[in-house]
Amino acid sequence: MTKERSDDNTKSPQEVADRIWELAEKIDIGMFTTWDGEHQHSRPLSARVRRDEHAIYFLVDVEGDKNGQVEHFPAVSCAWADNSHYKYAVMAGSARVSNDRAKITSLWTDFDKAWWEDASDPSIRLITFTPHNGELWDSPGKTVALVKMVVAAVTGAAPQMGDNAKVDL
Repeated sequence: MTKERSDDNTKSPQEVADRIWELAEKIDIGMFTTWDGEHQHSRPLSARVRRDEHAIYFLVDVEGDKNGQVEHFPAVSCAWADNSHYKYAVMAGSARVSNDRAKITSLWTDFDKAWWEDASDPSIRLITFTPHNGELWDSPGKTVALVKMVVAAVTGAAPQMGDNAKVDL
């Protein structure tokens, strides 16, 4: 007997999309997943979320398998997790790698100095991710979630854990 709930989202598609973009920006580090033709590969990357451009940017090094994977298989996804508050978002879409020096410079922050000396470093590349759809798991928080799980365990009912929804972006 399954206890999965099918009525756990009360938000409109626009509200779901807004929340997915908000979580991606707030959480920052996402697990960026590519495909090499045989296997998926995920790695943590700092996301430069620009909803007004309908894009998420990642500064990456010219070296690394992800660049070739994106060039050959542009269908990618990125997932963000705030485990301490039980909030999760994932976006799937297409990506491309470029050497857009103006955009790299505009996205540069002091945190990037951990990887490169400055924005003019010729080894920096830009991945532009254009999301097509997303999914949201948005709990009311860890304490409330734990209480709901205990109540569900005692009553035998499925817990109402918060919003889960899919949306086109």
